[in-house]
Amino acid sequence: MKYKYHRIKDLREENDLTQEYIARKLKTYTTTYQRWERGDTEIPVHIIIKLCEYYNISADYILGFTNKIKTLPKDGNPYETYE
Repeated sequence: MKYKYHRIKDLREENDLTQEYIARKLKTYTTTYQRWERGDTEIPVHIIIKLCEYYNISADYILGFTNKIKTLPKDGNPYETYE
């Protein structure tokens, strides 16, 4: 099964980061991160959360539910409406 996580690659490249750098930030192996980018394996929820925190964006963009990048609320209130 191919997962659709091409957006993590787009985010990484837009920020001029390497796969190795992001893998270190996520405390995982580079090969594991590469599999996520290719869509070979599913990204665990705790990693999606870390990616959202790192890039300061909501998960709906990474997961492909929207094409608009929404930033996380500054106060950390998960029930606040994203703008």
